[in-house]
Amino acid sequence: MNELTITTEQVDDFPVLIAQMERMTVADLLDRHFPVHGNWQGLSLGWTGTTWLGHLLSVGDHRLNHVQPWVEKNPISVQGSIQRAVTGLDFTDDRLESVLDALSDDASWAAFETELNQRTLRVYDLKAEVVRVDSSTASGYVSVSEDGLFQFGHSKDHRPDLPQVKVVQSALDPFGMPVVTQVVSGEKADDPLYIPAIRQVRAGLGKRGLLYVGDGKLMSLDNRAYIQAGGDYYLGPFSKVQMPDEDLEGYLRPVWSGEQALTLVCRTNAQGEKEQIAEGFEREESMTATVGGKEITWIERRLLVRSFMYAKASATALRERLDKAQAALEALNERKQGKRHFTEVEPLRQAAEAIVRQYRIEGLLNLSFTEQIQERNVRPYGDRPAEVRIEREVALAVSRNETAIEQADARFGWRVYGTNHSKEHLPLAKAVLAYRNEYLVERGFARLKGRTLSLTPMYLQDDDRVTGLIRLLSIGLRVLTLLEFVVQRRLAENQEKLAGLYAGNPKRTTATPRAETLLEAFKSIYLTTVRMGEQIHLHVTPLSALQQKILHLLGFSPDIYTRLAADSLSWTLSKLHLSNRITHGFKQANEQS
Repeated sequence: MNELTITTEQVDDFPVLIAQMERMTVADLLDRHFPVHGNWQGLSLGWTGTTWLGHLLSVGDHRLNHVQPWVEKNPISVQGSIQRAVTGLDFTDDRLESVLDALSDDASWAAFETELNQRTLRVYDLKAEVVRVDSSTASGYVSVSEDGLFQFGHSKDHRPDLPQVKVVQSALDPFGMPVVTQVVSGEKADDPLYIPAIRQVRAGLGKRGLLYVGDGKLMSLDNRAYIQAGGDYYLGPFSKVQMPDEDLEGYLRPVWSGEQALTLVCRTNAQGEKEQIAEGFEREESMTATVGGKEITWIERRLLVRSFMYAKASATALRERLDKAQAALEALNERKQGKRHFTEVEPLRQAAEAIVRQYRIEGLLNLSFTEQIQERNVRPYGDRPAEVRIEREVALAVSRNETAIEQADARFGWRVYGTNHSKEHLPLAKAVLAYRNEYLVERGFARLKGRTLSLTPMYLQDDDRVTGLIRLLSIGLRVLTLLEFVVQRRLAENQEKLAGLYAGNPKRTTATPRAETLLEAFKSIYLTTVRMGEQIHLHVTPLSALQQKILHLLGFSPDIYTRLAADSLSWTLSKLHLSNRITHGFKQANEQS
């Protein structure tokens, strides 16, 4: 009697992720740039890394020891998605560690990244114009060695108690795709990391005339001079060290006197309406620096911009601090049980000044101290003779310095940006809007360290493998940004929005869906295998209208799912000769289920 065996594999979004990486030719490029030794058997390094990354993106877990059980539990869906024979032995911890060891090679990685960049620009018809450079940290419970990757330093994860590694990413506008990922030890300062990153971007994209956008650390004189000397452009805000308050006030005096006209900056909001977000003006400064032993000179535009929202928020915060400080000052010398009562002016003055410093409102309140001295005759009592006692009563009066407060309000919201780009190509309004998209690279770091790519918490200890893992995850970040970009571009071209993505609100639409939301729509797709003797039948969960719509927007055929559910295993058995391997996979899946 033939035994009936039924197994279920969870497919979810894995075929979509594999299809996207096939379009990017990730596996082929990995095999080309990271050749393996002659003893390597089974699935190639490129397809091992690609399959692992597909699993990692689907489940959000980078732990090596979770991959082999997953493959052994889902053999048909994995093989059908990658169109290659696999076994659990292709994904042992040792095999995955070999992938990470290979990716840690700097020269091979740079060559891989360069070819991947050039292919991506060509396939997706992208114009490289703006690159955003930033850094972040990833901490872990790792031992610190003198020359190791993990070191103590300024933590952007707010964990100064843990050693960390630093990641520098250069991301391409308009969707934040990383084009260069660098891994350095965690104690290094940010400023010197920009020049190596820019050098690698230039090599990887093979283009000059790019606009590099970054924060105040990009704007060190050495970095700006290097960008200028290389024929590129920069845009970023100056820190208070680079632009002290005295220099800022010198720029703003003509504004306060009414001599300087201001340019309004507007943007289109989510409702399609134009709104005023800032105002500003610009000045030009002549700059001189030495690069490679040669002195260079250029004209730098200083863009002085006042954000209306930032100014309003700062003014509101100031009023809140003033209210709290004023209440604390007025209650400073009230008579209350268990509370110190001041009888002299100087201690009261010191306590009041401490409150002013605490709330950062120096010069904004008028403090007036008064002292009353009164003589009181005390009658004799018993052995105590009559005496005249001197009693002192000190008081504090508080009022607001409205003139100083108005002057503080006038300073709020102003920030100085620098650029060497021309007014024709980067006018003030365009520069403001360009910098406001800096969240793109920050979102990439959030994905890298969050649930999607799960870099943290980190489970690896070896420096080379940590480097390899971060580089593997950077490929995953490219996958997510490209998925997102393609769908959003297609929706914009069709002037339509996508509905049905949000649980509990099926009518809600969006023209800018996130990659995570798109992939979530493919959860709960299963492949059921029914085997009776030598007959094998497959059934995959039918695709919903939403899932088919997403595949259409991505340019993928529903066949990436339907080919998993053929009437028999003819493709698997005849093309890959996997009868024994599949049977072994069924047995392991049954044992685990």
